[in-house]
Amino acid sequence: MSYLFPNYSRKSIELIKGKDNLLFDQNGKEYLDFTSGIGVMNLGYNDAELNQILAEQAAKIWHTPNLYTNQLQEKLAQKLANNQEYVAFFCNSGTEANEAAIKLARKATGKSKIITCINSFHGRTYGAMSATGQESIHQGFEPLVPDFVYVPFNELAPLTQVLDDKTAAVMLELVQGEGGVLPAEQAWVQKVAGLCKEQGILLIIDEIQTGIGRTGSFYAYEQYQIEPDIVTLAKALGNGLPVGAMLGKKALAQAFAPGSHGSTFGGNKLAMQVAENVVTRINTKEFLQQVQQKGTLLLNGLNQIAAQSTQVQDVRGIGLMLGIELSSSELLTEVMTQLEAAGLLTLRAGSKVLRLLPPLTIKEAEIEQALQLFSAVLTKEG
Repeated sequence: MSYLFPNYSRKSIELIKGKDNLLFDQNGKEYLDFTSGIGVMNLGYNDAELNQILAEQAAKIWHTPNLYTNQLQEKLAQKLANNQEYVAFFCNSGTEANEAAIKLARKATGKSKIITCINSFHGRTYGAMSATGQESIHQGFEPLVPDFVYVPFNELAPLTQVLDDKTAAVMLELVQGEGGVLPAEQAWVQKVAGLCKEQGILLIIDEIQTGIGRTGSFYAYEQYQIEPDIVTLAKALGNGLPVGAMLGKKALAQAFAPGSHGSTFGGNKLAMQVAENVVTRINTKEFLQQVQQKGTLLLNGLNQIAAQSTQVQDVRGIGLMLGIELSSSELLTEVMTQLEAAGLLTLRAGSKVLRLLPPLTIKEAEIEQALQLFSAVLTKEG
């Protein structure tokens, strides 16, 4: 018997070792990783620099409570602000970051209504789950946190119909990850941002999967020429070490006075040291340009395969966050199984989208290797 709750559908393989962009299971089989641990391992596995930084900090002190000054938090917060007027709250995960964002929006505005999108995903704790626009995730957990309203993604009219003087915030992903790797349209995002500004409504951008270089810019919102009031981060921020962050405009800082919110382990010194190195290395012009180039290489290759395949309905995404929409959920399961057998790990999104999130350190030769495997599986007859 297992002593674990069965809330995860687990494969029989156990990944026990990683190096760069490769993983190895308990039988020694090698896999090219196109999952990044679900968008986490942006700098790949067993990175020597991160290993050293973690070991050095572990030899000093792991944890101090947030009752004391923490210069490591200050240093990382400044880098995450990225020359904008943001202050940071540190936590341990994406869902915690979104919980903080929801609380801040309601506290700062004195209003409760928050508008999110159908098929969005913001987490599984009660506030974040209530913000998530997927009925399948809500089932069995009602009643949800009240005053969340869901509108269609990339559609302006339904949103304008529900904006009112009771609205605290609009909360968006710029690429719906779990919802099917669906990029937001730039014109729509800019109009939403404009409406929020005009009506004094806060704009929350969930960058938990799109942030830290995943889309080819440090934050995805930079590509949309907007300036959110609140930004949430996690996943790749610690390259596998649990850490999340909520950034808010400095004007919102007074809403989180002492005692208003907290986290015992949030901003611990192990996580701060590692995250600071991750941010420093990824947020450079050269690194981000390489992500853009590799994303284009992968996207072009996938489009060529799609043109020769009757199984592929669409290829979409930004940077190294790409999705291949297949003709059925059954086909998706079959394709993922075949790719795994061939030594390539992938993810699903929605009911029939093959989601690709390789480490940002993926090599061009490894992209070509993956494209050969995609072609072999997706273009064969029968």
